[in-house]
Amino acid sequence: MMNCELLATCSALGYLEGDTYHKEPDCLESVKDLIRYLRHEDETRDIRQQLGAAQILQRDLLPILTQHRQDKTLFDAVIRLMVNLTQPALLCFGSVPKEPSFRHHFLQVLAYLQAYKEAFASEKAFGVLSETLYELLQLGWEERQEEDNLLIERILLLVRNILHVPADPDHEKSIDDDASVHDRLLWAIHLSGLDDLLLFLASSPAEQQWSLHVLEIISLMFRDQNPQQLAGVGQGCLAQERSTDVAELEMLRQREMAEKKTRALQRSNRHSRFGGSYIVQGLKSIGERDVIFHKGLHNLQNYSSDMGKQRRRVPKRCQPARELSTQRRSALNVRLFLRDFCSEFLENCYNRLMGSVKDHLLREKAQQHDETYYMWALAFFMAFNRAATFRPGLVSETLSVRTFHFIEQNLTNYYEMMLTDRKEAASWARRMHLALKAYQELLATVNEMDMSPQEAVRESSRIIKNNIFYVMEYRELFLALFRKFDERWQPRSFLRDLVETTHLFLKMLERFCQSRGNLMVQNKRKKRRKKKVLHQPAASDSVPCSHEELEGMWPALAEQLQCCARAPELSLDSVVPFDAASEVPVEEQRAEAMVRIQDCLLAGQAPQALSLLRSAREVWPEGDVFGSQDISPDEEIQLLKQILSAPLPRLQRPEEQGAEEEEEEEEEVEEEELQVVQVSEKEFNFLDYLRRFACSTVVRSYVLLLRSYKQNSVHTNHCLVKMLHRLACDLKMEALLFQLSLFCLFNRLLSDPAAGAYKELVTFAKYILAKFFALTAVNQKAFVELLFWKNTAVIREMTEGYGSLESGSSSRRLPVWSPEEDTQLRELYLAHKDVEGQDVVDVILAHLTMAPRTRKQIIHHLVQLGLADSVKDFQRKGINIVVWTEDQELELRRLFEEFQDSDDVMGHIMKNITAKRSRGRIVEKLMAMGLVTERRELYKKRRKKLASSSMLNGEDSLKDFYQEDKEEEENLPEEESEEEEEEKVWEAHEIHGSSVLSSESLGLNLYQEGFSAPILWLQTCLIRAAADREEDGCSQSIPLVPLTEENEEAMENEQFQQLLCKLGIQPPVLGQETFWRIPAKLSPACLRRVAASLNQREEEEKLQPELKLEVSEEQGHDEEHQAQALRALMLARKKKADLVSPGEEGGTGEKEQLKAARKKRQLLDSDEEDEGRNKAPELEVPGVKKKKRFQIEDEDEND
Repeated sequence: MMNCELLATCSALGYLEGDTYHKEPDCLESVKDLIRYLRHEDETRDIRQQLGAAQILQRDLLPILTQHRQDKTLFDAVIRLMVNLTQPALLCFGSVPKEPSFRHHFLQVLAYLQAYKEAFASEKAFGVLSETLYELLQLGWEERQEEDNLLIERILLLVRNILHVPADPDHEKSIDDDASVHDRLLWAIHLSGLDDLLLFLASSPAEQQWSLHVLEIISLMFRDQNPQQLAGVGQGCLAQERSTDVAELEMLRQREMAEKKTRALQRSNRHSRFGGSYIVQGLKSIGERDVIFHKGLHNLQNYSSDMGKQRRRVPKRCQPARELSTQRRSALNVRLFLRDFCSEFLENCYNRLMGSVKDHLLREKAQQHDETYYMWALAFFMAFNRAATFRPGLVSETLSVRTFHFIEQNLTNYYEMMLTDRKEAASWARRMHLALKAYQELLATVNEMDMSPQEAVRESSRIIKNNIFYVMEYRELFLALFRKFDERWQPRSFLRDLVETTHLFLKMLERFCQSRGNLMVQNKRKKRRKKKVLHQPAASDSVPCSHEELEGMWPALAEQLQCCARAPELSLDSVVPFDAASEVPVEEQRAEAMVRIQDCLLAGQAPQALSLLRSAREVWPEGDVFGSQDISPDEEIQLLKQILSAPLPRLQRPEEQGAEEEEEEEEEVEEEELQVVQVSEKEFNFLDYLRRFACSTVVRSYVLLLRSYKQNSVHTNHCLVKMLHRLACDLKMEALLFQLSLFCLFNRLLSDPAAGAYKELVTFAKYILAKFFALTAVNQKAFVELLFWKNTAVIREMTEGYGSLESGSSSRRLPVWSPEEDTQLRELYLAHKDVEGQDVVDVILAHLTMAPRTRKQIIHHLVQLGLADSVKDFQRKGINIVVWTEDQELELRRLFEEFQDSDDVMGHIMKNITAKRSRGRIVEKLMAMGLVTERRELYKKRRKKLASSSMLNGEDSLKDFYQEDKEEEENLPEEESEEEEEEKVWEAHEIHGSSVLSSESLGLNLYQEGFSAPILWLQTCLIRAAADREEDGCSQSIPLVPLTEENEEAMENEQFQQLLCKLGIQPPVLGQETFWRIPAKLSPACLRRVAASLNQREEEEKLQPELKLEVSEEQGHDEEHQAQALRALMLARKKKADLVSPGEEGGTGEKEQLKAARKKRQLLDSDEEDEGRNKAPELEVPGVKKKKRFQIEDEDEND
C-alpha cells in the first residue's frame, strides 16, 4: 500500500489527458520531494518499490520528459529522478541478498526496472535525450557551464542504467532472429541518432572525460552479440548460417531416428507383465547369489546397479557454477545497424578511446573494476576486426607487448583474489573469464598477423611472439589456470575458453620452435642454498687447542710476558675488561673477561692479555680471581699460564643461543635453507614443456569438458582431441588416459547414433581402447589401474613393469634385506629387547655384520617383520642420569669450601662451576658427597644489616631473583621445585630487604600524590588472596582487575607499576594478558608480608602525631589483643618453616615489649565492609560490627 504523503506528492505532478500531459503548478517541487524521499528510503527500498508499483516513470516522468523539454529546471530535475529510479538493483542492495525476505525485495525492484526498460523502448524518449545531448555538445568549453556538464553526465548515466537492466527470458520468450526488448531499445537509439553522438564522444579529443561512460554504454549495447556472427552479417554469410543450422537439424534427426529404431527392436511379442525373470551369471547381488533380472532381455544392456536409487543430493556450495552470459541472434536490421556501428567505431574511435581509457586506468582516475570494460572491448572489437576485414592498424593501440603484460597481470591478480576472497569468488571468476577472453583474442590476432601477406605485419608478429615466448610467466600461466580450476566458481564456458586458448598457444609455440633452430627462453627457479651454522656448546670441557700445542706456544708467550712485566706499567685506561652496553651485569662478566684473556694469549697478543688481567683485577678485586693486589710479575705470568690451559666456558652469543633453543637439534651443524630466485637462460624444448601438462589435474579438466561433447562446438572438440593426442602420441603416455570415467565416456560416444558427426573423437577413442587392451595382455593389473588417476611414475611402471622405476635409479636404491639379515635382526631384537638401561636399536646397529644400515631403516624393517607395532615404540626417551667425573667432583668440593661462608652458596657455585648442571643436580651431589646434610643449609642467608647499595639496587636484585635459574627450574623434580619455590619467595622478601624499604618509600610517595585509595585496594586484594589460598589449599595466579576509574588510573601510573614490580606482582604478558596478576608461587604468609610492607607508619607519625592520643582505651585494648594474636600466628608459621631456633623461641617473651614498641597499625578503609561482615562466619572471625579494621605488622622482624 502506498504511503499517503508519497501518494499526495505523486498526485501533485500532473495528469495525462489523451496524449497530452498537463503538469501541476507544484510539479517541480513534487519531483524534488520524490528525490528527497528516495534519499531516505530504508534497506528494503520501499520508496522505490512504491513508485514502481504506481508506474510513476511510465505515466508521469516520461510524458514530462518528452512534452515539457523547454522547462530546463524541470527537465534537469526529471533526469535526476530518472537516474535514481533506474539505478541497478545490484547497486541498490550491494549484492544479491541471500535472506529470503530481502531477496524478494530485490526481485521486485528488478521487475520494476524491466518495466522501465520496456517503457523506454521508444524513439520519442531517446529522441529528446539525443537532441538535448547534441545541443550541449555544440557548446564550446568556454560557453559550457558546470550545470551543462552535469546534465551530459546524467543523460549518459540514464542511458547506461536502461541498457544495464537484464532481460527477462521467461517473460519475453523470444527466439533467434526475433526482436527482444533490448533489440527494440537499440533500434530506438539508432533512430534517435544517439549512436552517432556516442561515436563523436569516443573520437573527440576534447571529450575524453566521458570515455569510460561511452565505453560502458557500448559494452552494454553489444552484451548478447557474437562478434564473429556480427561481422558476417550481409556479406553472403547467411547461406553459411543456414547450412550450419541444417547440419545441426540433420544430426538431431539421425539421433531421433536411431532412438525410434531402438525402441522398435525392444518391443517383444509377449505382454510386458510376462517378460520373465532371468539370472545374470557372474554378477553378484547384495548377498552371495547372482542378480535376478525381472525385465525383458532387451532391457538388459541398460541394467545398472544404480537403478532405483535416489540420486545423491549435491550441496549448494559444491554445485557447478551456472552460465550467466547468453548469446542470441538479434533481428536482422538490428544486427546490420550494430555491424555498421562496429566498423565506424574501429575506423574512427577504437585506438583513441582505448588509449584514453588505458590512461585513466593507469592513473587511477577510474572507479574500481572499470578495467573489465576495457578487457571486454579489447576482446570484442579485435575479434570483430579479425572476422571482418582484418586490418591490424585499426587495433594497433592494444596490439603490443604492454597490453599482453597488462592482461596477464590482471588475470593473475583475479586468479589470486579468487583463491583468497572466497565470499566473492564467483565475481572474481567472472572478471578472470573476461581477462582470459582478452588474452585469447590477443593471441588469435597475433596468429592472424603471422599469416598476413605483408612482410611488415609478419615481422611485428614475430617480435611480439619472441617477447611472449621468452618470458616464463606467459608460458606458466595456462598450467596455473588448469591446476587451480574449480567448477564451483568457474563455469564450463571458462574451461572451454581456457582449452581453446591453450590449444592456440601451443600451436603458435610449436610452429615458432620449428621455424627456428633453437629458442632461448628465460628460466626462473628458486635455488635453495644450504648454509652451515656451527653451534658452539654452552660450556666446553676442552680448550680450543690440544695440550701439546699449548705447551709449544707458551715459551714464546712467556718471553713477551717477561718483557712486558719488567717494562714500565702498562696503560690501563684504554683497556676495559667488561661490556658496558651488555644486558649482563658487570659483576657477572668475569667469566667473559677470563675468556678474552685466553683468546689474547691464543692469538699471541701477550701485552693485551696482561693489560686485560690487570684491568680485570681493578674491576673485580674480590676473591682474588685475577690475582691479589700485591701479586708479583712472576705470579702474574704463572696465572696467565693457568688461564691459557684452563677449560673455560665459552658462552654463546644471544642470537645463537636463541636459535639453538628454538631448533633443539642434537647435531652440531644445522642446514639452513635459503631460497633465492635465480634468473637464467636456457634452450627451450617443446616436448619438455608439453610434459608439464601430463598430469592428472590437467587431464581431469579436459575429460570434464569432453563429457559435454554434444553441446561443444566442432572447434572445441578438436582442441580437446588434439591435446589428448599430444599427450598420448607425442609423449607416448597413452596410459595416462587409462581411466574408467574416460572409458565410460568413450562407450557413450561409440554407442551414440550420431557418432558419425564426431569422427575425430571416435577415431581417438578406438586408438586408446586398442592400446589398453594390448597392455592388458601383458599386465593384468591394468584393469585395477583403471580406477585411479595416474602420474608419470605409475605410467612407466604400468608399461615397463612394476619395479622398473626403482631399477632405473639403482644407484640410489638401498640393498634389499636378505633372509640371513632378517634372521640376524630377529635374533638380536629378541635377545636385547627386554634388557633395561640400553637402547635395543643401538645394540642392533653395533652387532649387525651385514650391509650397513641406519637407525631409521632398522626400525621400519622391525615394524614390517611384525616384531614391533609402531615406529613410536623406538623413540628415544630422555635420560635423567647425570654422570659426574672425578675432576668435576673435586671442582665442586673446592667451590663449596670456597663459598660455604658466603650468603648465597648455590649462586656462587652455579656461576663458577665449569660443567653446567641444574640447581637440583648440584644440591643432590653435595648431599651425596656428605658436604651438607639438609637442603636448607644451601638456602640464601638473611642479612643482619641492610646496606645502602642494596637499597639503591633493590629493584634490580628482586628482578634478578625472579629471573634466576629459569632453565634449571625446568629440570628440577616436582617436589623439589615446589619446596624451593616457596623458599625463594621468602628470601625475596626477607633477604632483599631493600626492596621492602624501597616499596615503603614508593608507597609513601604514592600516598602523598593521592594514591591512598588504590594502595588500600591493593592491600585488600593481597589479604583476600592470602585468605583464599589458606582456605582452599591450592593457589593459582589471580588477576588484579580495577573496577573503579581511580584504581584504573593508578594501574597505568608508572610509579604504581614500579611498586607492583617490587612487590612481586607479575606484569601482563604482551599480546596474551591484560591485567597484572598475583603469582601463584606466593604463599599466604608471604602475601601478608607484602601487604604489610605498604604501611604508612612514617607518614602517620609525621602528619598525625596526635592519633595515638585520640584512640580510646577500648580501641587500644583491641589493638593489643589483635597484636598478640598476630604475633602468635607469625611465631607458629616461623616454627613450621624452621626459621626460628629454639633459643629464639624461648626469648620471645623478653622481646615482646621491644617488638611492641616497633609495632605500627595501619588503618584500612574498606569499601566493602558489609560484604566482609557477611563473610565473617565463613572465615571464623567474630562478627563484631566495626567501622575500621586494623592490621599489625612486625616491620623489623629480620633483626
